[in-house]
Formats: sequence, structure tokens, C-alpha cells
Amino acid sequence: MRIVILSDIHSNLVALEAVLSAAGNFDALWSVGDTIGYGPRPNECVELMRKHAQIAITGNHDLASLGKIDLRDFNPDARKANLWNGSQLTPENRAWLEPLPPSIHVDKQFLVAHGSPREPIWEYLLMPDQAVANFELFSNQVCIIGHSHVQLGFRMRTGSEHAERFLPDSGRTVELNSSTRYFINPGSVGQPRDQDPRAAFAVFDTSNNSIRFHRVAYDIAKTQRQMQECGLPPALIRRLEFGM
Repeated sequence: MRIVILSDIHSNLVALEAVLSAAGNFDALWSVGDTIGYGPRPNECVELMRKHAQIAITGNHDLASLGKIDLRDFNPDARKANLWNGSQLTPENRAWLEPLPPSIHVDKQFLVAHGSPREPIWEYLLMPDQAVANFELFSNQVCIIGHSHVQLGFRMRTGSEHAERFLPDSGRTVELNSSTRYFINPGSVGQPRDQDPRAAFAVFDTSNNSIRFHRVAYDIAKTQRQMQECGLPPALIRRLEFGM
């Protein structure tokens, strides 16, 4: 099976369509939260996840757009974008988003959490010491995370007290060694923040127990025009071209 893993779409339909096209044929899709927020096409992105995602969780911007967490926890631009995103949702798309949890135990091998196992909504898991502390909180071999918008991974060998961080190049494949545990962040589809503006995702291949990281270019200017037409904040529009 080929399982597409993606996160942080943030209502960027142009990027999402580019990812789905680049992924080719797949058997399942896991969505790691923040389907909406920031961007200009919340309903279309939710509808594609309703169609394709076998596993989907919520993120902090999803919850903010739904009015489930305090918007004062967000900067003014994010607050404005979340309010706008929430106001656009159809009843059917709101009903799909409402019950999504922030983390899911998929099976003995995989846990999926938007931020981290320790704090699924808010923690940005970016440093090895954070990974070590979080590994103690679950028993699955692999935890898929999002939230930081940075395509990265951590690995920790059995018996070790230290975790290694790696920043994969596009096309890099990580074989899931049975003596090692992992955090995998596929990066952000709709708003990358690792100085690479291309949309990010990953693919889990069950036939060889490996995860391959991908980047794909998309028409950033088209998304920017859509955001301008919706009256979304200029800073959110500009950042897309810089991957930050």
C-alpha cells in the first residue's frame, strides 16, 4: 500500500491539488491537522479531505476557525484569517471538522498527533530533547506530526537516551528499522516554513516499510491572488513565496 501523509494544508487549494497530482496513485491518505486557516479555499480543501482521507485529525487553526479555542492565542493576522475561514464553512464541512480529535492511535506501529504526543494542539516539536521527552509518552514505533510546517524527522535507537534530528531532501527515503523509533513530519502543504516554498508531503510504502519525503512546486501566485480577493492579511500572502 502507498499511504500519502500530509499536514497543514491551510486552505491552500492550489498547493493541495499539486500534492495530490504529484502523489500519483495511492491507497490511503492521512491528514495531520490544520486543513483550514490562513488560506483562501477552506471548503474546497475540506471537501478533498472528506473524499480522500481515511485518517484525519484536527489542528489549532481548525479549532480556532470552529470557535473551539480562544482566538486571542493567535497573532492578529492569524486571528483575522481564522475568523474568515470559519465564516466560510458550509454546514456539511463544519460537521466533518467538528468531531476530529487532535491525535489518533492508528495501530501498534503508528500514532498521529498534530503537535506532539505531549501536547497535540500546541507543541512545536523541533528539537531532539523534545523528541526524547515525547518518546516516553507512547509505545508506537512511529509518531507522525505536523504543526511546525517544517519537513523533518527524529530517530532514537532502542536503549539510547538521545534522539537524532534529520532534515530530509526531497526524494529521501527513510527505512523504518525495527530497532529504532521515529517522529516524522511531512511538512506543510499550504504554508511551508523551512525556507522552501514548495508544498511538502510524504508517502509511506507498506511493501518495504519506508517513508519517502517529497516537495512539489505549485502556482504560488495563484494562491496569492485568491487571498487578495478574499481580503486576507498581506503578510500571510507574501510569506508563501519565501517558505517562511
